[in-house]
Amino acid sequence: MNIEQARFNMIEQQIRPWDVLDQDVLNLLSVVKRENFVPAAYRDIAFADLEVPLPAGEHMLFPRVEARVLQELAVKRNETVLEIGAGSGFMAALLAHRGRHVLTVDIKPDLAELAKRNLAENGVTNAEVALGDGARGWPAAAPYDVICVSGGLPVLPQEMLEQLKIGGRLAAFVGTAPVMKAQIITRIDEKQFRVADVFETYVEPLVNAVQPPRFKF
Repeated sequence: MNIEQARFNMIEQQIRPWDVLDQDVLNLLSVVKRENFVPAAYRDIAFADLEVPLPAGEHMLFPRVEARVLQELAVKRNETVLEIGAGSGFMAALLAHRGRHVLTVDIKPDLAELAKRNLAENGVTNAEVALGDGARGWPAAAPYDVICVSGGLPVLPQEMLEQLKIGGRLAAFVGTAPVMKAQIITRIDEKQFRVADVFETYVEPLVNAVQPPRFKF
């Protein structure tokens, strides 16, 4: 397989048509080597329009979804980022190239270990991995400039929103099957948040994700 050709095809045929037009984001996808974050058994499909399988029954997000979220969050050099759902560490690596520091949290030990190893092997020094339950955020290191939730949330927990700095942005996949909304939520002030629906997709919910209240009859 010609890796560079496959990478080029991924960017031009999957990602750019998905309204990812920020040249810095497109360039970054050539700098951070996706194939290095894919389990060896699936390296041949590293650039396919698929959710690549990971240990513990999880999957990487589609490349176009990762790129679109990265573009919409518009992380700046001086910003601190929380990611919920470390997966293979690939999204954390992308975020780390744009921001000052990334903390990525995963509840599954296999994935936390995989992300830690991949980040170290790829020379990403400004990202750290924590093992734990991030379904309501990670208050220990709050507040954050950016929160990126790399799993589904039936409802967005208020306590996660409260961990954003004023002016901060949160990306999340909100709702239930079959379709969720990818949303960017911006904190305007202490009380107000602006919500922008960016696209529709489906992402497996986070372990222990907050559930909507059940109606009792």
